[in-house]
Order: sequence, then C-alpha cells, then structure tokens
Amino acid sequence: MIRTTLDGLHTSHDDLLPSVGLLALDRQYEALQEEFLAAIRRVCDSGRFVLGPDVEELESELARMLGVPHAISCASGSDALLLALMAVGIEPGDEVLLPSYTFFATASAVTRLGGTPVFVDIDPATYLLDPTDLLRKISPRSRAVIPVHLFGRTADMDAILPIADHAGIPVIEDAAQSILSTWHGHCSGGLGDVGCFSFYPTKNLGGFGDGGFMTTTRDDLAERLRLLRVHGMEPRYYHRVIGINSRLDSIQAAVLRVKLPHLDTWTSQRQANAATYAELFARAGLDGQIVVPTDEPRGRHVWNQYVIRVRGGHRDALRTHLRERGVASEIYYPVPLHLQECFRYVGCGEGALPATEQAAHETLALPIFPELTADEQRTVVGRISEFFQLPPPPPAAQAAGDRQEAGGGLQAPRFLRRLNAVGRADDVRC
Repeated sequence: MIRTTLDGLHTSHDDLLPSVGLLALDRQYEALQEEFLAAIRRVCDSGRFVLGPDVEELESELARMLGVPHAISCASGSDALLLALMAVGIEPGDEVLLPSYTFFATASAVTRLGGTPVFVDIDPATYLLDPTDLLRKISPRSRAVIPVHLFGRTADMDAILPIADHAGIPVIEDAAQSILSTWHGHCSGGLGDVGCFSFYPTKNLGGFGDGGFMTTTRDDLAERLRLLRVHGMEPRYYHRVIGINSRLDSIQAAVLRVKLPHLDTWTSQRQANAATYAELFARAGLDGQIVVPTDEPRGRHVWNQYVIRVRGGHRDALRTHLRERGVASEIYYPVPLHLQECFRYVGCGEGALPATEQAAHETLALPIFPELTADEQRTVVGRISEFFQLPPPPPAAQAAGDRQEAGGGLQAPRFLRRLNAVGRADDVRC
C-alpha cells in the first residue's frame, strides 16, 4: 500500500491550494451574468417559450459553426440519440454496434426501440471504439453503428466509415462531449449520417438545464428528425408518423446563444490546460505511475474531460487521497455498460471486452474547465505527486519562465491565473 505521507522528504506541498473543483460553472455565469439575464428577459417578454425565434436562430448559428446544412434542436442529448435511431428506422430485433465504455444513454436509446446493443471494445490508448473489434462484430442483423467521440476526441472515422459503408449501415455519431472537435478539418456531427449533441450543463457548451441537438448533411433525415421531435405532427394536429415530444425551450436557446460566441475561445483554453497538464506531469516525474491522455493529430481534441490512467491498481486510493486534500475528480465510467445489471440479457459477460474493463478500473478524470488556473493545475498534479511520495512540480511562474526561455509551449491566458474561486456543478455528470 502506498502511503500518503512524505516522512521527511523535503517538498513544498504546503504552498498548494486548499481545494480545486472539478467544474467552475459559477465563474462562467458571473462573467456573462448580465447577458444571460437580458436574454431570459427577452424570451419572457416575447411569451414564446417553446421552439421560438431563439431556437431557430440557435439552430442556424450551430449549423454555420459546424459546417452542416441542418442542426435540429431537441430536449436532451439522450433524446438526440433516440430520435436519430428512430430516423434511420431501427426496429425490434435490430442490432446496433456501440462501445461499452460510454454513458448509459448511448445504449439505452437502442433498447427503447427494441433493438439490441452489440458492445464493441475500445482502443486502450484513446478509449474510443476499436475498428478492428467493430469489424469482427458486424453481422447480417447489424442496422447501425454509434461511434462515441469520448472526452472530446473524435473516433477513428477513417476506419469506421468504410466498415459501415461496406456493411450498408448508417453511422450515428454520439458527439455529446465533442462539440467543435474535428477530423481532417471537418467538425464532428457532419462526418456520419446523424450527429447527436448534448447541452447538459457540464458540456463544453452547456445550458441551464437539459437540452440537445442533432446535425445531418442529409435533407431526408433532417425532415424526419424535425417531424419526429414534435409527435410526428405536420401540420398541427395531423400526424404522419408516431414521434415523441422533444422540443428545446426558448430560454435554454437564449442562454446558449449568449455562450456560443465564446465556445471557440473556451475550447482553446481547454487545449492550453491539457498542454499544461502534460508538462506538469512530465516535470513531476510521474511517468511510471500515470499515463496522460494524448492529443489527436488528425483533428481537434476539445478536452471535455482530461482522463488519466493510474497504473498499479492505485486509482481508487489516489482518488480518496485527492478528495481528502480537497481536489475533485470523477470516474468515467466505473462499470462498463456490458457489465450493467440491466444489460445482462445481452450475454456479454466479464472478460469479453478486456480493454474496456481495464479502463474502467484505471481511469480518473481531473479538472479541465476553461477557467482553471495555473496554480490550480499545479495543485492537482502536486497532490498526485504527494500520493506517490514525490515532490510537486515547480510553481506556475517558474514553469512559465522556463517555457519562455525554451521558446515554446502554451501558457494559460493571464486572466485565468487571476481566478481563485472553486466552482460548483450538479452531482450527476455524464
């Protein structure tokens, strides 16, 4: 058992911060508070609270930003997946291939339509759907594949798209965590047949509650998605198909329109924070204990989560240590979907997806939000060093000076280093 004390080892752990939150939604709110209130007041004055002008404008702005002809809003990211599967015609008995290492909604949408999830293993380096295992599990009953762009990194679409095309099945991108991620210069959500996004508050573009949207380059699917989200009703009280009620509230759209112009900057700040983490972990000499996530050379990684792998079976003990020292973390995901009780009937038991199961036991998400300060990042890495009885990395100012002398590296913007408040977030995080 690794001790959490340093027994005389000379360090400067005492200058670390007393706490670091996993998220800082309050910082984002405070910076834009007046704009939020004005936007909400505008909706209230209009009296149009569902699918109003702000919803239409948000959909147009998202489509332009993502370079797709169609963006269709809905009530949640979970509904986006359900609507996408409905639009491509998933029926009882159909098989849909998807990773087990993902949030529950990816698979539950399949089962709500009577389909069968076929769980695919992941690449242990990226945590994304493994194309080799996907190819092994394609069958005559396969009707769709859902690659998940997990943690903000786009799945290997160079390999996945040809496999799906050869099998003649549509590709539904679960892009809930990856808005503005790219693949060879094209945004996620425009790579397959339908892209599914979430506006849950913890996402890179989060609202003040639930919300989501779908993207597609296909006119036929866009028409069907718009119809399905309003009970299949067009015109009013005339129903061609059976849909669901999944409309985005105008107040959510108004709030999101305030945030949307800042999204690219916030994404760049997340990228800067990821680069700073990589440098701090290297300086701390934790290579033998921690595996840090890598960037995506074929596209833009947007870092919705910064997930490390903890070697040697110490993940849970490390998380306990961090919690005791005031550093928040999260496990995405402690129980893979194929081992969840509700999916036992699928018959994919323990040992079936080794890379997925190993990740579930070893991974840990650290704070990566845009407003994270250099001192907070040093505290996170310092507390991890403390657990492994190593000195913390040098202070942020020293590290920044070293980078300037070396003539390279990313630095956090100056205003990020001035903020010290610890943020709050909902207890449920997906």
